[in-house]
Amino acid sequence: MTMSCIHRRTLLRGLGGIALGLPLLEVMGEQSVEGATETAKRFVAVYTPGGTVLDRWRPTGSETSFDLSPILSPLEALKEHLLILDGLDMPSAVGEQHQAGIIAWLTGTKQSSQHGDFAAGPSIDQVIANLISQGQAYKSLELAVRWATGKSNGLLHPINVVNFQDNGSFDPIPPRLDPVDIFEDLFGSVDPESEAATERRIARKRSILDYVDRRYDALSKKLGARDQQKLEEHLEKIRELERSLESVVSDQCQPPEVVDTSDYDPGVGSTGNTTTDAAIPAVGRYMMDMLVMALTCDLTSVATLQWTDTEAKHTFPWLGLSEHHHFYQHDGGFRPDQCEQIYTWYSEQHAYLLQKMADTEVGDHSLLDESVVFFGSELQSPPSHSKANMPFLLAGHGGGLRSGRWAQYGGASHNDLLVSVLSLFGDERTTFGDPEFCTGPLAGVT
Repeated sequence: MTMSCIHRRTLLRGLGGIALGLPLLEVMGEQSVEGATETAKRFVAVYTPGGTVLDRWRPTGSETSFDLSPILSPLEALKEHLLILDGLDMPSAVGEQHQAGIIAWLTGTKQSSQHGDFAAGPSIDQVIANLISQGQAYKSLELAVRWATGKSNGLLHPINVVNFQDNGSFDPIPPRLDPVDIFEDLFGSVDPESEAATERRIARKRSILDYVDRRYDALSKKLGARDQQKLEEHLEKIRELERSLESVVSDQCQPPEVVDTSDYDPGVGSTGNTTTDAAIPAVGRYMMDMLVMALTCDLTSVATLQWTDTEAKHTFPWLGLSEHHHFYQHDGGFRPDQCEQIYTWYSEQHAYLLQKMADTEVGDHSLLDESVVFFGSELQSPPSHSKANMPFLLAGHGGGLRSGRWAQYGGASHNDLLVSVLSLFGDERTTFGDPEFCTGPLAGVT
């Protein structure tokens, strides 16, 4: 039997949060075991509008010894958790300038008239959810702050949606907007100490162990006597783990503190509500608190946060900016200083999210250690709508993500980045989205 017959990473795929690596079997060989990496367990995508000011976003230095730019400087304390992706183009963003970009970001597809000017394929968050969110209360969680602000006026539109179902018709998924309703739905009945909550966690872990037991039973029939003995000893350890599950309670699963959002109208849609605009920072942090706790409480393994839509026609009173973001991008002529203020503020919010994840313990590691977080936008250059040199960031350590680096790619396709992100979760496909723009996994992600 060759080493390729039993691939350790393949067997680990889908085990949903329990590290159950195989013992070293004779049929594997040292090299294949040492090269194995546990797959990522959580995926978060965060969208911010309008690209960046590239010369104020790009770091300086070398791949592993770099200085963050003014826009990324709020992330300084989290550099070891970042993979800054520089020089990626988004050629699959074919269609209307902003719409094509937001659609392509997570799907890698052109804007499709056959699908109502939406995507021609699923978004990676939904593909990942099908891999890792089995048995949870929510397959995925889609949240947005100050959404559908311009001509879509509160309605689902190609200009404001990032999530598309993995169901063959690729239906767009509207985000959830009301923080009060979101809290009540996610945590209104959550008592982490309750018998029901404990039993749900135990049931999910037990179902994973049952799955492992079946897979290992099938494997055992292919092994020699010596390897069968090793595998049986390993299975006994798994059964001991199963017997101990009744005492497992996550003390990290606590509903977040309730925030008063009575000054925020989640359905306001169009421009002109400065009171709601002023509440964006508080509501955004509340959304991030709920997102992190939904992951921690094992309610879901996949979440998306949109800070707004591509038009971003709301004001920034906390920054002293009375016009909307689109005005500073190009409606009022390109205003790089004001755009830098906005993008730097978004980096501050990214730092808040990542720090919350890094501070959340799950077993013997942090939530960020087992996660992949993808920060992106629909374009790079606000005045030209260019999709070259996209301002993408990955964060976390899930699946062996090689963080603490500034990687430069010189025009590689972002579709290949999507392939690489999927590979962190054990998906072994070599193309994603429109195959015209794929060459294979992006080098240097793992």
